[in-house]
Amino acid sequence: MTPQELRNSILQLAIQGRLVEQRPEEGTGEELYQQIQWEKQALIKAGKIRKEKPLPKITEEEIPFEIPEGWGWCRLSSVVLINPKNNVPDNVDAGFVPMPCVMDGYRNEHTFELKKWKEIKRGYTHFANDDIGFAKITPCFQNRKSVIFRSLPNGIGAGSTELVIIRVIRDLLCREYILWFLKSGYFISNGVKSFTGTAGQQRIHKDYLSKCVFPLPPLAEQKRIVAKIEELMPLIDRYEEAWTKLEEFNKRFPDDMQKSLLQLAIKGGLVPQDASEGTGEELYRQIQREKQALIKAGKIRKEKPLLEITEEEIPFEIPEGWKWVRLGDCSTYAQTKIKISPDAVTPDMWSLDLEDIEKESGRIIRYCKASESKISGDKVSVFRGQMLYSKLRPYLKKILVAPDDGICSSELVPFSMYGDIEPTYIAYVLRSPHIDFVINSATYGVKMPRVGTDTMTNLLIPLPPLAEQKRIVAKLEELLPLCDRLKQPNSARS
Repeated sequence: MTPQELRNSILQLAIQGRLVEQRPEEGTGEELYQQIQWEKQALIKAGKIRKEKPLPKITEEEIPFEIPEGWGWCRLSSVVLINPKNNVPDNVDAGFVPMPCVMDGYRNEHTFELKKWKEIKRGYTHFANDDIGFAKITPCFQNRKSVIFRSLPNGIGAGSTELVIIRVIRDLLCREYILWFLKSGYFISNGVKSFTGTAGQQRIHKDYLSKCVFPLPPLAEQKRIVAKIEELMPLIDRYEEAWTKLEEFNKRFPDDMQKSLLQLAIKGGLVPQDASEGTGEELYRQIQREKQALIKAGKIRKEKPLLEITEEEIPFEIPEGWKWVRLGDCSTYAQTKIKISPDAVTPDMWSLDLEDIEKESGRIIRYCKASESKISGDKVSVFRGQMLYSKLRPYLKKILVAPDDGICSSELVPFSMYGDIEPTYIAYVLRSPHIDFVINSATYGVKMPRVGTDTMTNLLIPLPPLAEQKRIVAKLEELLPLCDRLKQPNSARS
C-alpha cells in the first residue's frame, strides 16, 4: 500500500467511525446536531447571521457508507457557517493569504503577508483565526490545499477568492475533525464529480457543500478521532520516507544492475576463466600478425605505433589470462573510412542516422532504405559485422554492431576488429561505466560534445581469449534483458 493509499484508508476509517471505539456516555451525533441548530437559531435571532434556505432531507440513496449507531448524517453546511465576513477598521493589520501560501497535502500549515485591512477587504475571501479554508479550484482541490487559519494579525485575514471558508459555531465541532474530513478521499472524489467549468478552470459545484453529507460523531469522539489520526500520521510520514527510498532504489536498480553487470564483465568476474581457451596475449599476437599481413597486401595503411601501456594507466585488475590493449591496436578505428557522395547512393541501400538508434541500448529503432531517408552530404560506408560508434554526444551510448551493409551518418564511426574479436563484446566494453566515463571525460565542444580519434585509439580495452568473449556476450544477453524487464511498469507483479 502506498503512503497516499494508507493515509486515505486511515481517514476513511476515521469518518466511518472505525478508528476509535464509541462511548455511550459521550452522547450522540443527533444530540450535537440539535445543539448546533439551537445555537444557529440564537445567532439568527440576535441578527448575527442570516436565516438560510432549508436544506433537502438526506435520502437513503445519498448515504455512502455505514456509520456507528450513535453518529448522525447531516448536510455539512447545516452545522457550520460558510464564507462569513469580517467587519473591522480599515487601518488594522491583517494577514493576506494568496493560494500559494496554503500548503497542500496532509499538512495544516499556511503563511501570510502583512497588509492593512483596507487593502484586502474588497475582492478577496474573508476569514479569521480558527476558520477552516479549502481550495475549490482544480488542481488545488485535489491537492488538498486546506488549512485551519491560525496566528493571523489581529486574528483576521483575507485571501484568494478560490478559497471556501468554514466557521465552527461556538466550538461545538472539532475543527481538526472537519479538516481531516475535507482531506479525505470521500470528500475529494465527490467534489471532483461535481466539477463545473472549462478545462483548467474547473471548480466544485456551488451547491456541493450544501448537498455534501457529513458523518457527525459526538464532540468528544471527534477529538479522540483527531488524536488518533495525529498519532498515526507521523508514522506514515516515516513510512513514506522509507517507501520513497525504496521507490528510488527500484527505479535505479535496473540501470545500476546493468552497469554492474557490464563492469563485472570487463573485469573478468561474469564468467569463469578456462585455461584451455588460450590467453589474451596469444590473441593479441594473432591480431598483430593479421595487421602486418593486411599492411603488406596494401589493404590497410600502416599507422603510427601507439604508446606502450604503462602500469600507471591500468585502471583495475583483470584475470591472469587477459591482456590490456589499446583499441587502435586491435581495430580499424583510425583507418580512413570510405565516403559515399549523395550521387552514389542507390535507393535500396540501408541508411542509418543517429536518430535511428536508441540511446543506451544501441538498438535500431528505425530501419529504412535510402529512398525513405533524406540524403544530404557525404555518407560513410558500413559493412555487416562492423562496430558503429557515435562520436557525437558519446554519453548517449549509441553503440552497435552493423546488421547489414549500408551507409551511415559521418557522426558514426564504422570500424572492424582484428583477429576475429567478437564485436558485440567490444560494444559492451564501450558501454561499460568505466570506459564510458573515460571517453566522456575527454570530449571536446560544449553544445555538441564529440570524442576525438586519438582518445578512442588510445583507449584501454581488457582483452580476454576469443572463446571467453563469446561466453561473456552470451551471459550478458541472458541477464541484461531481465534488467530491461524490471524497468517496465508493474514488472514485479507480472
